[in-house]
Amino acid sequence: MPRLSITRIRDLVRSLNYVVSLHAAEELEDENLTILDLENIILTGRIVERQRDRQTHETKVVIRGRTLDSREAEAVAKV
Repeated sequence: MPRLSITRIRDLVRSLNYVVSLHAAEELEDENLTILDLENIILTGRIVERQRDRQTHETKVVIRGRTLDSREAEAVAKV
């Protein structure tokens, strides 16, 4: 499988071809962030860490970017 890139993730966001997990939705709510903030974090951010999902062994990436009000925040994504 090709290496997960920020370009691929951004393309998926721009085409609205993504799903937000229940866990992610709860985290957004806990942090008072919206789905638009999440999209902006990905569209303005960069990959700062790569991880392996312990259950599925899939690659996950941590993306650091900016919310709509310019706060720095991180999101975790996997494809």
